[in-house]
Amino acid sequence: MDRKKITIPDLIAKKKNGQKVTMLTAYDYPTARAMDRAGVDSVLVGDSLGNVVLGYESTVPVTMDEMLHHVKAVRRGLTYPLLIGDMPFMSYQVSLEQAVMNAGRFLKEGGCDCVKLEGGTEMAPTVKAIVDAGIPVCAHIGLTPQSVAQLGGYKVQGKDLAGAQKLIDDAGALAEAGASLIVFECIPSPLAAAITANTPMVTIGIGAGPDCDGQVLVVHDLIGLAERTPPKMAKQYVNLFPQLEQAISSYVEEVGSEAFPAEEHGFAMDQAVVDQLKL
Repeated sequence: MDRKKITIPDLIAKKKNGQKVTMLTAYDYPTARAMDRAGVDSVLVGDSLGNVVLGYESTVPVTMDEMLHHVKAVRRGLTYPLLIGDMPFMSYQVSLEQAVMNAGRFLKEGGCDCVKLEGGTEMAPTVKAIVDAGIPVCAHIGLTPQSVAQLGGYKVQGKDLAGAQKLIDDAGALAEAGASLIVFECIPSPLAAAITANTPMVTIGIGAGPDCDGQVLVVHDLIGLAERTPPKMAKQYVNLFPQLEQAISSYVEEVGSEAFPAEEHGFAMDQAVVDQLKL
């Protein structure tokens, strides 16, 4: 059967049919191509690029220009998956007008199908304004990295009754505001399952258990391309960083020993031409 471009209604249909949704982060063209060919449903250009690509200590320094630069690269690599652009810190918090304008840039300049932003009930008016402008929204609650200082660190959210009820209320407010998708990051599995069963939004988990409508991982954790131990909620399917390091070390050694380049890596020239050169 011929593949077709995936849309938000397609993901909602998957939820209704009990089919799991796959989502991964990507930040460049070749990674996007691999995901497109592998059949991933949705690709998120996350502000996690600050940590895994740009070398920042957190996602907070990431700018709109940096996000759009990477979104455009990923867009060029995708044909079928839904593309989501992650709105960076302070690109949507100042005013509704600012939020709508920047969300629009992800679609107009970056070619995104949807934008993602962090926050619960307090962000419902922002979500509504963006949706009212005709821009689909993926919400994000639980551990929200842009607010990690306020949360007191990278901690599981919603473990007690008050915290769990807040996340339930957040999800309700975001659904009412018109969000189509929602990411649950680092929340207890039973809580994620309960909200998933009672919301029209497509729920995407990362450290939120198996009962979400889908799952998302940071691709650098999945392929072992980050010089760190993968977090608890991630699964590493291959460990590429040591292989990358070894390949580069072999190159350095072979250039130093003159093993590379060998004759087969070069290009010949007619000796008669060589003889006529004036050097």
